[in-house]
Amino acid sequence: MQKIRNSMTTTGKIELMAPAGSFESLQAALDNGADSIYFGVEQLNMRARASINFTMDDLKEISARCKAKNVRTYLTLNTIIYDHDLTVVKTLLQKAKEADITAVIAMDQAVIASARAIGMEVHISTQINVTNIETAKFYAMFADTMVLSRELSLRQVKKITEQIVKDDVRGPSGNLLEIEIFGHGALCMAVSGKCYMSLHSTNSSANRGACKQNCRKKYTVIDQETGFEMELDNEYIMSPKDLCTIDFLDQISDAGVKVLKIEGRGRAPEYVANVIKCYRDAIDSIEAGTYSKEKVISWMLELEKVYNRGFWSGYYLGQKLGEWSNGSGSQATQKKVYVGKGMHYFPKTNIAEFKIEAYEISVGDTILITGPTTGAKEMEVTQMFINDVAGEKAQKGDSCTFKIDFRIRPSDKLYKIVPMNAEVGSAIVEVG
Repeated sequence: MQKIRNSMTTTGKIELMAPAGSFESLQAALDNGADSIYFGVEQLNMRARASINFTMDDLKEISARCKAKNVRTYLTLNTIIYDHDLTVVKTLLQKAKEADITAVIAMDQAVIASARAIGMEVHISTQINVTNIETAKFYAMFADTMVLSRELSLRQVKKITEQIVKDDVRGPSGNLLEIEIFGHGALCMAVSGKCYMSLHSTNSSANRGACKQNCRKKYTVIDQETGFEMELDNEYIMSPKDLCTIDFLDQISDAGVKVLKIEGRGRAPEYVANVIKCYRDAIDSIEAGTYSKEKVISWMLELEKVYNRGFWSGYYLGQKLGEWSNGSGSQATQKKVYVGKGMHYFPKTNIAEFKIEAYEISVGDTILITGPTTGAKEMEVTQMFINDVAGEKAQKGDSCTFKIDFRIRPSDKLYKIVPMNAEVGSAIVEVG
């Protein structure tokens, strides 16, 4: 695994790091070109409640799937750690080491020390809030990769990466220290994720992975002295738009960034598939010299299809204040409607059988199939058989078969992709 890291660093190509909150999302990341994935196990990570989370027993399968595609694996163990957590921390790290997980993302000194004690690679979490070269040099004694503070501008990031090269700052592996930044996905009002609002209001700590996302709600602001209700241009004053950097990814590459992290362990597998595919294309285009405004427009249209709160560039380009969402929930341009479940796959003919349990599908529809092994696959239905007879539309209760080029399983779910404003009656609607 180390040899792969060295070759990527030599070429200057950015490592694309994908979120994996479930096996479906993990497979979606692998299928769409991720160079690395990050994931949490049980409760000691910053998405303890936002995603399904894996167990210690899943570590070997995660490692095996990723090794098969030369994809690195990063265990997030980046919450605040209390004394009663230490035994679990050491057990988890040992299990990760035995499963050959590439590295652990950490912020607590106890986790960092325990990982180094067993020879496990460490990456410094954004929770530590690294904002200058001297802090980077200090943590380079323990870590090979460092996630900088989310609040830095690209100018500040580039200054740090240039100083790393100039001062020959190296991590425990002997390689030059690598800098990672957030590239796409949810941002919160807190400084690099450090927030006490949820703890204060509901006794549910964001710093223990249990954020209740109070900031995403609508609030009325009142002057307590006069009783005057303040008029605000935007009612969601604490809910930032999602970060998006695909339209200035060439500048990020020029800033010396080595790892681009995509946020989204709590989001659906099709979100992971869509975002990773777009950023994979963008990174490869920069490498090939074909990155262009026309391609950026195309990627943005794709990114808008899945869950988002609107997009902005974060603080990278020097904005002094955040850009806030103008509504609750997603502003995606499309949604998925549950249709049915997988029943059988006939490998000789590449035919998949589904049981239609809810919404109808027709020839010409765009569908999405998700599953722990399948990941997230989107395609168009060009022809199908309904109860063994050629037909145009399958409805609730029907058995539906059509040709696909991948194996499905009984655990797979079938969805129809429709515009966000489409009328779907009583169907089960999900936004990725």
